[in-house]
Amino acid sequence: MIKKITLPEGIEARLEEDALFIKGPKGENKRLVKNPLFTVEVKGNEITLKSVKDSNARKYKRIINTYVAHINNMIKGVIEGYEARLKITYSHFPITVKVEGNEIIIENFGGEKKPRKTRVMPGVELKVEGNEIIVTGIDKEAVGQTAANLENVTQIKYKDRRVFQDGIWITKKP
Repeated sequence: MIKKITLPEGIEARLEEDALFIKGPKGENKRLVKNPLFTVEVKGNEITLKSVKDSNARKYKRIINTYVAHINNMIKGVIEGYEARLKITYSHFPITVKVEGNEIIIENFGGEKKPRKTRVMPGVELKVEGNEIIVTGIDKEAVGQTAANLENVTQIKYKDRRVFQDGIWITKKP
């Protein structure tokens, strides 16, 4: 099985050992593409993924199509970028969100004295505007993981979710 991806104009790709680099106007994305089931070649403006066996087996189709989707996401990221939006909600205790370096600090969540902390993935920018958090970056997985970290750190356990609806919620996914 062979899959070919044609790069848009202005996008460059290079293969260094086991890593595929895609460079565009917004920056450069990197992904490890080492897999014993297929090989990757970069020639000009085309990336070719070829299965090791000349089989059309489902196993080879699945893994190659997955990597094709990852590469297409990398290309879209260096052209347009990705954005996730989250909303800060609270009923009684006002939540304060601060960004310090690569860490997000959530203070006064549910009246807690100790702040909750989570990390920002590399290559992701975070803006807090009122009760909205905007997460942007060129790597879809990093943007999504940062948004998920924010949502997970404000989970309320052992209480009824229908009553206690405080937290940080994803409103727009990347």
